[in-house]
Amino acid sequence: MEEGGDRGGTWFLAALALVAVAVPVLNQVVPSSSAFHLSAFGIALIGKYLCYGMLALAVDLIWGYCGILSLGHAAFFSLGGYAMGMYLMRQIGPRGVYGDPVLPDFMVFLNYKALPWFWHGFNHFPFALAMMVLVPALLALVFGWFAFRSRVTGVYFSIITQALTYALMLAFFRNDMGFGGNNGFTDFKEVLGFDLHSDKTRVVLLVVTAAALAASYLACRVIVESRAGRVMRAIRDAESRTRFLGYPVESFKLWLFVFSGIVAGIAGALYVPQIGIINPSEFAPINSIEAVIWVAVGGRGTLYGAIAGAVLVNYAKTWLTGAFPEIWLYALGALFVLVTVFLPRGIIGLVPARGKERARQMSGGEYKAGTAEPVKKAEPLKK
Repeated sequence: MEEGGDRGGTWFLAALALVAVAVPVLNQVVPSSSAFHLSAFGIALIGKYLCYGMLALAVDLIWGYCGILSLGHAAFFSLGGYAMGMYLMRQIGPRGVYGDPVLPDFMVFLNYKALPWFWHGFNHFPFALAMMVLVPALLALVFGWFAFRSRVTGVYFSIITQALTYALMLAFFRNDMGFGGNNGFTDFKEVLGFDLHSDKTRVVLLVVTAAALAASYLACRVIVESRAGRVMRAIRDAESRTRFLGYPVESFKLWLFVFSGIVAGIAGALYVPQIGIINPSEFAPINSIEAVIWVAVGGRGTLYGAIAGAVLVNYAKTWLTGAFPEIWLYALGALFVLVTVFLPRGIIGLVPARGKERARQMSGGEYKAGTAEPVKKAEPLKK
């Protein structure tokens, strides 16, 4: 990892632990009359930011360290969310609008006579949990196997991943798919027997999301600091040369793509119970493009920078839509342009950049690319 990466990661984990401790205190201990009380809306908002942070982490792992630019990671995020949504819909039972103990309300409305075969088992949480992981992983495995085996790279890979998520969005919009059509899933009641509208349940979900984000970050950090991580960076910088040296480039790219899809799927599964809805709009290609923007703004190839970018950009979007609803899109666009032009390594890149600049000034000259180690100048030849 980059110099200072360990220190930045430590600060990130400390900040995440602080959030996991402060949110329950501000919501459960601080009285609602206090200005420091954190409302249920605030809890849901922070939980959403953390889920987006996991999605950005998944994108940064493959883009920042292996050079795989995916514009379709919203597909894995949404599939994990739909798997969780199917479990939550089965938990409603007779408490739905139509009172059917088996069929969700949208199936009763659409005159379904029986539960579709792929809905069976989702009334059990262990089965649903397995599907939250296996469905995104299977899609990433099949898609990645064909794409990498055919040596599809660069902009062509980006285009077909974007086409993948767009095709899934169109499919899920259809009522006969059995996933609620354009309305998707909503009106959830409980998860594991706990009321989803309770502040205590929301707090627990946020703490679980923070723990999942920390675990995902640590897993990604182990990967990029391992020998496999060095091979990944070699693939990113010189794929043909890495293949010539005998490394199975396609296998490295495939398992990393599958792992990234799993992280994105888990993020989607944690997103749904906190937001309270999942519909086909989550598959929209713009969502995948936004995830790439979060990574670019925060700092590509830093892991914690991608998470910081997701949180900062989404917080800016939330604030701007309330303060300047007429111009918030222009303000966000200006932010992206400014970061691209003046901070090509992202916001987090400012910290190591300062260290390298100090090294350059102390050496009185140049420093090696990608490091803070000054280049030793050759002494002039003596007669």
